[in-house]
Amino acid sequence: MNQNIKMILFVLVLGLFTSGILVGMDALTRDRIEANKNFDNQSTVLIANGYANQFTAANINTFFNEKIETVVLDGYTFYVGKDTNRISFRFIGGGVWGDIIGIITFESDFVTIVSITILQQEETPGLGGVVAEAPYLAQFVGKTFDQASIKRYPAPNTDVALFIEINKDDNQVNLPNEVDSIVGATRTSQAFEFILNTNYAAHLAAWNAR
Repeated sequence: MNQNIKMILFVLVLGLFTSGILVGMDALTRDRIEANKNFDNQSTVLIANGYANQFTAANINTFFNEKIETVVLDGYTFYVGKDTNRISFRFIGGGVWGDIIGIITFESDFVTIVSITILQQEETPGLGGVVAEAPYLAQFVGKTFDQASIKRYPAPNTDVALFIEINKDDNQVNLPNEVDSIVGATRTSQAFEFILNTNYAAHLAAWNAR
């Protein structure tokens, strides 16, 4: 009987000890993941404003606050360069296999694209995964979100404005608000187009109402 009690107590103590380690590791990992996300967000915005190689992981929070103003409007967060007046915001939406998350930065006109950086995506490597690659995203630089002659998505998405269009790679000259789609990844291209347009529409409405 005493032997059984000792065994039960040993199992309980071992279980509590193991649980404590797991909880502690989870908390430590969660904090580090959050810190890494914060660094990725801040560094992306700083680089888009021309501050590459001017900050470190140790001073990024201070440097970010010196150079970037965080503006919250109607629940939407904008990052505005104090020297450049460039406007950035974080976007998110469903890709083919998971969320596509990134940061887009505009010139002060809130129309002309300075850069797009993808922070997270789960698209097929070599196909839809190209959406996160620098050569593909480079074609967006200088493109504009057309607010003058907006087209609309086909039903059932007729309420979504098509500010920027990701069309097929058809060897035709693109308009200022058009970019080529990803070769062999039509569904990812369509999803990315939808993400950019819906996020922009929501942020534009909040920005214009300020």
